[in-house]
Amino acid sequence: MTTGPGAGSLPRVQGKIVVVTGANSGIGKAMARDLAGRGARVVMVCRNPEKGEEARREIVESSGNEDVSLELADLGDMDQVRSVAERLRALPRIDALMNNAGLYLPDRQISPDGFEMMFAVNHLAPFLLTHLLRDTLAEADAPRVVTTSSIGHRFCKFDIDRLQAEHRFIPLEQYGLTKLANIFFTKEAARRYEGIQLNCFHPGAVGTGFAQDEPGFFNALMKVGKIFIRSPEKGAETGIYLATSDAVEGVTGEYFVDRKKRKPSRTARDPELARALWERSAEMVGI
Repeated sequence: MTTGPGAGSLPRVQGKIVVVTGANSGIGKAMARDLAGRGARVVMVCRNPEKGEEARREIVESSGNEDVSLELADLGDMDQVRSVAERLRALPRIDALMNNAGLYLPDRQISPDGFEMMFAVNHLAPFLLTHLLRDTLAEADAPRVVTTSSIGHRFCKFDIDRLQAEHRFIPLEQYGLTKLANIFFTKEAARRYEGIQLNCFHPGAVGTGFAQDEPGFFNALMKVGKIFIRSPEKGAETGIYLATSDAVEGVTGEYFVDRKKRKPSRTARDPELARALWERSAEMVGI
């Protein structure tokens, strides 16, 4: 049985219940596989049934853990976020929620609810899902929520009235805004959600499918750059650490890089902006 990256330095999580979104590939799959290898009961939330089931079978085989299940949801659709949350609330508890599902798009697309699609998947979905699972998380002893952010949060401008990029869509800037939103969410949720430990992390430059549809020079740069960047397993390490390690017990509302607490951008540390985004997000999803 394999236990994934950093097996010797992280505890087993035998019997813990962990939900991982975007678990059929990349960092999400690496986290799900590692946690299953440590003995956790893993629930994978994926959009594509074929890819999700294929990943689930691979994780069961590689980890030796049969207790890996699949829930289907397109997290760009808030109705589907609500539906999967309702199913997940049937669990006796959730010890760790890994808000990992993310999306990069080279062109502006609109979600079924009328939101810019990256903003919907990368920010509104984890915002709503975590809110809907609060009671189930509260059933666990010291529950944790871990959200995959990015250093890309530094490369954007934040305007509470221009979250949807209606007038100017620059893909990397909009992606960065959604990752900044992940940090705002983490900090504000840590302030509001007593008894739940919430942190986020930058996984590093990981060789996944990120920006694979971006045309021209950037696409070529990303392909060449994969020679020099880290594997999904390496990128997953900090997320696994935040979900399992005793070393971060009681630490909440923080941003991590390579298992170490780091200061995000000055904008990301503004509590008024975090509060404003929370209130606007709550209006958008109707909570």
